[in-house]
Amino acid sequence: QVQLVESGGGLVQAGGSLRLSCAASRRTFSINAMGWFRQAPGKEREFLAAINWSGSSTYYADSVKGRFTISRVNAKNTLYLQMNSLKPEDTAVYYCAAGRIFDSNPRTEYDYWGQGTQVTVSS
Repeated sequence: QVQLVESGGGLVQAGGSLRLSCAASRRTFSINAMGWFRQAPGKEREFLAAINWSGSSTYYADSVKGRFTISRVNAKNTLYLQMNSLKPEDTAVYYCAAGRIFDSNPRTEYDYWGQGTQVTVSS
């Protein structure tokens, strides 16, 4: 079992930046990808970005390309999401996830999920 804990959420002004962190308790060889998702009230969960275990490949949703950067430090079992040029529409609960499949499909199912961290962007 992999346990994930997000942190770093908060309130920021539009145009500001925020970095989210996701700490993993452990990994197995079945974990090939980690990703970030978000869900706003009344909306479906939205894929944001994914990264393979080595960090050599990434995928981004069009909505965050050029603004968000996903990265990880394997030695620390930590995933990051650097968010720049934040917009009010970025307001949501952000979740990190881990899974077996690394690809660009936003509907790819992940196996483990964190509890989420709230990001609120004021206008």
